[in-house]
Amino acid sequence: MSAKLSRRSLLQAGAAAALIGPTILTARARGASGPSDRLNVGFIGVGTQGRGHVNRLVGQSDVQVVAISDVVIERTNAAKEIAEKKYAEATKSGAYKGCAGFNDFRELLARKDIDAVVIATPDHWHALICVAAAEAKKDIYCEKPLTHTISQGQKIVNAVRANKIVFQTGSQQRTEFGGRFRQAVEYVMNGRLGKLDSITVNVGVGGPPIPCDLPGETAPEGTDWNLWLGPAPQRAYNEILCPKGIHKGFPAWRKYKEYAGGQLADMGAHHFDIAIWAIDPENKGPTLIEPPSGKEESGLKFTYANGAQMIHGGKDGCTFAGSLGTIYVNRPVIESTPESILKEPLTDKDARVYPATNHFGNWLECIKSRKDPICTAEIGARSAAICHLAAIGYDLRRPLKWDGAASRFLGDDEANKLLDYTMRGPWKLT
Repeated sequence: MSAKLSRRSLLQAGAAAALIGPTILTARARGASGPSDRLNVGFIGVGTQGRGHVNRLVGQSDVQVVAISDVVIERTNAAKEIAEKKYAEATKSGAYKGCAGFNDFRELLARKDIDAVVIATPDHWHALICVAAAEAKKDIYCEKPLTHTISQGQKIVNAVRANKIVFQTGSQQRTEFGGRFRQAVEYVMNGRLGKLDSITVNVGVGGPPIPCDLPGETAPEGTDWNLWLGPAPQRAYNEILCPKGIHKGFPAWRKYKEYAGGQLADMGAHHFDIAIWAIDPENKGPTLIEPPSGKEESGLKFTYANGAQMIHGGKDGCTFAGSLGTIYVNRPVIESTPESILKEPLTDKDARVYPATNHFGNWLECIKSRKDPICTAEIGARSAAICHLAAIGYDLRRPLKWDGAASRFLGDDEANKLLDYTMRGPWKLT
C-alpha cells in the first residue's frame, strides 16, 4: 500500500461516496473564474488544530466544506456538525446534510468533487497523505512541520510538481501576527543591521524528540488505533498520544520521535522558518551543524557558507544580530537596538518579500489563480529539514558536515541513516 491510491480503493471509495449523498460539482469542473465560485474542500485530521481550520473555512463565501476524515469517530461527527450547522443557517428549511464523514482518508481523496484538502494529522502522516492527495489532483494545505524526516520533503515536492497542484504549508508566521516577522526579514535583507553575523532562535519549552515509552491502554470504541499509527511502529494505544473523543489542547504525540520532532520541530518549524527566510534566501542550507557536547537541549549551532550562524537558544522568538545592531521579533513584538533601526521606514527601492497577510486567504486565492502561495512545499520542506538536522545533531552530539545540494551528510554513514526510516507495512512512500 503506497501513498498512491490503488485502483480498487479508488473504485470502492467512489462507490461509498456515491451512497452518502449528493455531491457538488467541483469548481474546476464548473470552470471557476470569479470570486463567487466555491471551492469544495475536505479535511483530513480534525483534532484541536483541524477543527479550528474547519471553523475558519466554513464561513468563507468561496469555500464549501464537503467532507471530513478522522480516525476518531467523535471528531469526524463534531466537525461535520460544525459545517452542516453553518450551512443549514443559510437554507430556508434550516437543514443541511451535505458534508460526508470518513474514517479512512483514502475514501475522502477518492471523491471527484473535492478540489482541495486541509491536512492536520500527526506529523508522521503528513508525507503519505500529501503525496496521495497530490496524486489525486487535490490542492493541499498541510500543517507544519511538513515532514517527519528530511528525505520525505523531496518526495512531497516531487509529487506537488508532477501533479501541478497548489500547496501551502501552515507556517502562518510569514503572513500573520501583524506582519512583524515579515518586517524583520525585510529589514535584515535590506542591510539595516549591516553584515548579518548570527540569528538566535528559541523554540519555546522543550527540545528534541524522545522515544515513546508510554504504557499500553485499551483503545476506546470508535477510535481506529491501527490507522492512527499508520506507518509508525506497532504499539498499544495510549490516551496521551490520541485523546479520547473531542479534546482541547494539543496532544503530546509531538514530543515522541516515532510521531514527530519534539518541540524543536513543532514551534521550531515556525521560528526556524523565519530565520532561514532571512539568512538563506537561496536555499543552500547550512554547511556545518555543531551541537553542544553535553546533554543540553539548546546551544546547537548552524554555520552557513557566508559565515553567518544560526543558534538554537536564547530568548524566545528570533534575534537577528549584525554589525549595526539587533532586531528581536516574536508574535506579539518587534524591537531593535538601537531603536532607530526600525524607526526608519523602508523605501520603494528596498527589496520586499511575498506580501500575503492572510494564510488561508492566500492559499484560496492561489488555487484560483494557479500561482504559488507564500509557503510552498519547497519552503515547508526546508524549514522542517532544519529542525530535523538539529534533532540529529542533538542525537549524535558531534559536528556534522552537511551537503545541502545532495541532502546528505558528508562522510558520516551513521548520520545519513537518520535521514529517513522504514515505515511499518503495508505503508510505504515511493
